[in-house]
Amino acid sequence: MMKSFISVLISVIIIPTLMITFGMVWRKHPPKNINWIYGYRSRRSMKNNKTWEFAHLYQAKVWRWSGIILLIFSLIFALLFKKSYKEIPAWIFYIELAIMVLSILPTELALSKRFDKEGKLR
Repeated sequence: MMKSFISVLISVIIIPTLMITFGMVWRKHPPKNINWIYGYRSRRSMKNNKTWEFAHLYQAKVWRWSGIILLIFSLIFALLFKKSYKEIPAWIFYIELAIMVLSILPTELALSKRFDKEGKLR
């Protein structure tokens, strides 16, 4: 029972931990060059170096805070429902994944407010 619960805890902290980690890394060290391999990649963020840097700094903030909140709620949820540990990790994982994907929206909105379609400052 304890081994199963530990594996549940590990599985529910993966996404929030990645979000927090990338948020902290990108805050201090965003990817320097626009590329297709690593970083926050969208049409708008890849327009030029200013949009690239802004997107990473903004997404870093979004991921740091949403990762912390997700981590807290995921742990609480896993602890409250530890009796039904077979279904819980999957549901938590899908909710975390959805929130991680939806966190793109505030960054894209911030990019569209700050830059025009060509990537020039408004």
